[in-house]
Amino acid sequence: MSFRAPPAASSTSGASESGPVAALDVTAACAEFVTAQALVIPEAARVIARRCILDTFGLYVAGLHETSTRILCDFARDQGGRAEARLLAGQGLRVPATTAARVLATSAHAHDFDDTQVSHDPAHTYGLLMHPSVPPLTAVLVLADAPDVGIAADRALEAFLVGFEVECKISEWMPADHYLRGHHTSGTVGTFGAAAAAARLLGLDALQVRHALGMAASMAAGIRCNFGTMTKPLHVGRAAENGVLAAMLAQRGYTADPAALDGRWGFPAVLAGGFTPGKAAEGFGRSWTIVEPGVSIKPYPSGILTHQTMDAARALFVEHDVKPAAIERIDIHAGDNILAPIRYPVAANGLQAKFSLPALVAMLALKRNVTIHEFDDAFVGGHAMQAMQRRIHTHRDATINAQGFDRIRSRIEVTCTDGRRLVREADLRYRGGPLLPMTDREVEDKFRGCVQGLVDDAGARTLAAVLDAGSQWNVPAVMGALAGVRLAG
Repeated sequence: MSFRAPPAASSTSGASESGPVAALDVTAACAEFVTAQALVIPEAARVIARRCILDTFGLYVAGLHETSTRILCDFARDQGGRAEARLLAGQGLRVPATTAARVLATSAHAHDFDDTQVSHDPAHTYGLLMHPSVPPLTAVLVLADAPDVGIAADRALEAFLVGFEVECKISEWMPADHYLRGHHTSGTVGTFGAAAAAARLLGLDALQVRHALGMAASMAAGIRCNFGTMTKPLHVGRAAENGVLAAMLAQRGYTADPAALDGRWGFPAVLAGGFTPGKAAEGFGRSWTIVEPGVSIKPYPSGILTHQTMDAARALFVEHDVKPAAIERIDIHAGDNILAPIRYPVAANGLQAKFSLPALVAMLALKRNVTIHEFDDAFVGGHAMQAMQRRIHTHRDATINAQGFDRIRSRIEVTCTDGRRLVREADLRYRGGPLLPMTDREVEDKFRGCVQGLVDDAGARTLAAVLDAGSQWNVPAVMGALAGVRLAG
C-alpha cells in the first residue's frame, strides 16, 4: 500500500460490456472528480464535514455497547493478519486495513444514530437515501493510520468530502425504487463512497479509480429484511471494508469494468432501473451535497423516519406532564413512508425497537428521552415497556399519504385515563436537518454522551479537536484514542 498526491485526471476511457462509453459517462466523470488536482471545496462544506466527523467519532465508540461490535472485535483479534490499522478497542493491535474498516463502520451504524443524506426531490422518500459519513470517513481513517504515512488533516478531510460527494450524488441520481425494492442504500452506495475516499487518499489515477468503482459495483450489497438485526450495521461495515479493498486492489493493477456506473449492465441500471433522466448532468462537486441540500445529524438512535413523531410525543408528555399510568392509549397516524420500513408493532429487543414506533414512543412515555441506553434488551423486553407498547397503535393515514413522501408527516393522539385527549402534528422541519440544525454545542453534547464511560478525558479531547477549524487533528491520534477504549466486562 503506497500513498501519493492525486495525479492529473487521465483521459483514458474504457468500454463496458454493454458497448461504447456513452456521451454522458458517469464513471469517467466520477474518476475525473476523484483525481482532480485542484478541488474547489467551499468553506461551508468543511465546516459541516467537521461536525459530521465528530458525530461519527462518537458513534464508533458508542457501538461498543452492542454485542454485534464486540463479536466483530473478537473475530478480528482471532483472525489477525497484516499489521496496517489499529483495531477499535484493540489497545494498539494492528490488523489489515479492511478488517479495521469492517469493525469501525459496523460499530458506527450499530445504534442507527449516524447522519442522513437530505434530498429536495419530491420523487424521493425523505430519509431513505443513505447514511453518508461512515463509509468514506472509515476508509480514510484506516488507510491513513498505516505506520509512517503522515497524512495531513486537510488531505484527510478532502478525501472524506470526495467520498461523501460521490456516494450522495449516486444515491440522489438513482430513483427511489432502489430502496423500495429492498436494497439498503448505505450498504450498496456506501461502497462507492468508501472506494472514492480510499482512491483519493491513495492517489490512484483515473483508470485505477474506474476499476475500483467497477469492483465496488460488484461488491455493493445490503437488503432491508435484515433491518432490526445485527446484520443491518454490518451492511455499512462491509461497504467500508469493500470500498477500501477495491481501491487497494486497483492500486495493485486489479481490473474491473471501467464503466460500471453506466450502460445496461451498470450498477444503477441493474439495481435501480438507471439514473433519473437528466440528473447525472449535474456532475460531481459543482455543488456539494453536504452543503445543498445538506445532511441531517440525528437526535435519536433510531430510524430517521421516527424522529418527528418522537419529538411530537415527547412534547405532549412534557408540556402536559403526562405520567405513564395516566396513558390509556396512544394513536399514531402516518403514511406508508414511515409505516412500511418502521415495521415492528411490538419490539422484543433493542434492535427491533429502533424500527418500532410503539417501542420508541413507549420509551418516551416512560423515560421522557431516548438515548443509546434505552435500547437495552432487558429494558425493552421488560414488563413496563411491553405493556406500554401494547397501548400504542399505528394507523395508515390516507390523507397523509396523499401529501407525498418528500417530508415526514404524522399526527399523534394521546388519550388519558382522566378523559383528556392530546393531539399534536409532527413538525415538518427535521430537528438536526438543514432547516432546524443542531448547534455545535448540541453536536458535541451528543458526542460526549456517546463516549461517556468508554473514553477518558484526554481521548475525548483528541477526538473533539476535529470540530475546531484551527486545530490540526491527525488520524494517528484519533485512531490511538479509538484503539485505547477499554471495555468493561
